[in-house]
Amino acid sequence: QVQLVESGGGLVQAGGSLRLSCAVSGSIISINTMGWYRQAPGKQRELVAAITVGGSTNYADSVKGRFTIYRDNAKKSVYLQMSSLKPADTAVYYCNANLRRVDIPQADYWGQGTQVTVSS
Repeated sequence: QVQLVESGGGLVQAGGSLRLSCAVSGSIISINTMGWYRQAPGKQRELVAAITVGGSTNYADSVKGRFTIYRDNAKKSVYLQMSSLKPADTAVYYCNANLRRVDIPQADYWGQGTQVTVSS
C-alpha cells in the first residue's frame, strides 16, 4: 500500500502564510514528479506547483512569486510554502506523486486533501 499523508492546512487571514506538507509511505521503488493541486468549490482541480526529482519547478501563474514548492527526497516528502495568501487561494489542496512500485507500472497517487481557507 502507498499512502500520501498531507498536513498543514487551516484557516488564515489574507496576507498570511501556511506551509503544507506531504509524506509518502509504503513500498516504493522511486518517486518522480511531486506536486500540489487544488480544487475550489464548483471548480475543476488545477495544478498549483510541481517539482521534479532533480528539483525543477513549475507554478501556476496565479501563485508565482507567492508559493514555493520544495522536496526532501530522503524523507519522500514534498512541501508547499504559501505566502501572501488571498481569499482566491481558498480550496482543498491535494498532494500528488508520480511513483513506481514493485511490479506495478509508474502511476499517479493522491493524498486525501487538506482544506485551506483564507479569510478577507
